[in-house]
Amino acid sequence: MKSQPEDISVKKISFADNTAIKVLFGEHDINIKLIERLEKVKLYVKGNEVSISGDVIGVDIVEKLLIQLYSLIKKGYPIYHTDVDYAHRILSENGSTNIEEIFLDTVFISSNKRNITPKSIAQKLYIESMRNCDMVFGIGPAGTGKTYLAMALAVAFLLEKKVHRIVLTRPALEAGEKLGFLPGDLSEKVNPYLRPLYDALYDMVDFDRASALINKGVIEVAPLAFMRGRTLNDSFIILDEAQNTTSEQMKMFLTRLGFGSKAVITGDVTQTDLPHDKISGLIEVEKILKKTEGIKFVYFSEVDVVRHSLVQDIIRAYNHLDRSKGGS
Repeated sequence: MKSQPEDISVKKISFADNTAIKVLFGEHDINIKLIERLEKVKLYVKGNEVSISGDVIGVDIVEKLLIQLYSLIKKGYPIYHTDVDYAHRILSENGSTNIEEIFLDTVFISSNKRNITPKSIAQKLYIESMRNCDMVFGIGPAGTGKTYLAMALAVAFLLEKKVHRIVLTRPALEAGEKLGFLPGDLSEKVNPYLRPLYDALYDMVDFDRASALINKGVIEVAPLAFMRGRTLNDSFIILDEAQNTTSEQMKMFLTRLGFGSKAVITGDVTQTDLPHDKISGLIEVEKILKKTEGIKFVYFSEVDVVRHSLVQDIIRAYNHLDRSKGGS
């Protein structure tokens, strides 16, 4: 029998539950094929036994991945194709991570009965920070769940009567457009900017119920300018696209926080649409509030992207371009 090269490893795992194995491998072994693309390994399945061979580090990660996913399935967690990818990213980042502590942390169950849970280490930290701190900044690229998870927790807090109101806001400025040049009345001008917030809300609460809560003023979706002069008590307030706030707007928003309220501020400091002579309020606030007790900053990267896998590659490519420009 030929000995294996030193850099090649082979491990075998046995699983007792045949039903759970079918879920783990996926229809037509789709999860097996995905894992083989993610790591330099080959998986051989015989009955309830899986043999993993390949790169030493890859085999170790895949062994942990299969064992932890199997355990999740046994506990009733519905593993989807994307969950395999997310779990692999987590273990690649930190092999000692317990996937269950992340995937089983249910933030909210949406109107279509889908569990909303964190899918990365940063998302887990973000959820815990929002639960424990009254002001949290979520900073990172699009698609990392910053606004969506904040919305899910806000709705959960509202239904659990931990807050009496949800306020969703964002600056009405994007891609260099100015409201005065847009057609229609004020409502028609600002609604396109607020649409992403409505979309996330309707994804969690059915349309009729969400509309009723909006009509009653229990959920308010408004442009940032409408926050001026107000004090928001017993509210869960989310400021989205905060990189497009000016220094003055950010100060105005942060000082709206009243008793019994939480504020979550999300944005991507690399994607500001402000004029070149304006400082982003989000970039500035990082410098002046970073060490303030009771305020938490959570940072996301392309590892935390929960959209199409190509989005990760696109963000990584642009980050590389930015670094190249910075070094030139």
